[in-house]
Amino acid sequence: MNVLGEQVAVLPEVDPQRPSVARIHNFLMGGKHHFAADRQAAAAARGAMPELPAILRLNRQFLREVVRMATEAGVDQFLDLGCGIPAPGNAYDVARQFDPRSRVLGVDVEPVAFVHGKQQLAGDPGADVVYGDLLDADEVLASPSVREILDLDRPVCLLLVSVAHFIPDTGRLRAALERYRAAVVPGSLLALSHACRKRPSPRVEQVRRIYNNTTAPMVARDEAETTALFGDWPLREPGVQSFRQWCSAPGRECESETAENAFLVGVAEKP
Repeated sequence: MNVLGEQVAVLPEVDPQRPSVARIHNFLMGGKHHFAADRQAAAAARGAMPELPAILRLNRQFLREVVRMATEAGVDQFLDLGCGIPAPGNAYDVARQFDPRSRVLGVDVEPVAFVHGKQQLAGDPGADVVYGDLLDADEVLASPSVREILDLDRPVCLLLVSVAHFIPDTGRLRAALERYRAAVVPGSLLALSHACRKRPSPRVEQVRRIYNNTTAPMVARDEAETTALFGDWPLREPGVQSFRQWCSAPGRECESETAENAFLVGVAEKP
């Protein structure tokens, strides 16, 4: 049995009858790795919130902007926490477009994400994916892949894009992010996007109920709660804002004002 086969053999069994957040996202982003239950849940969520695909595309746009920003700052290493199932525009693809020498390590607890990530990255010495829960920061950081792919004596860009709102335990999330921040050197970046909690909305509540029946319940946080996830790292301008406010370049076309205000984004740098 090859190495990947040995690793797959110890993964938990996938339940195709229970929708997975990662597989729903993969379907909505045009990927190929999902089951009927995922497509049904995605259709229900999209029916409740038609702008959902636009929100996911905008998160991809934010990811691209962050990778560009990091590359321009000389950061060529990326730790993609909650990397998801490979789909067009993922962190690996974008990083390699900006710098073919960039090094990318993904982390995900979804077995399908791990297996297909491994297949995508097979034979690439500068990229890998780790099967693990990003909340178990010490285990992730102790992974052999971290030592092989990333040089923690140089700046790293930590990515947490469209993931944190599927982690309801705020205490564990903040503790894990504190550990990741402590493990990297000054000049490192943390980029984060998060579903924004505003006034109660029946549509948002319906989507939340749909996701609560998947592998990961959904929780929205407000600006103060999202800002706290960056710890004491100084935020780059304009701070934690809606995507519409954060990416307000003159002449930029607006895909959907509702979608652009549905989530918060921010980038911070370790001093």
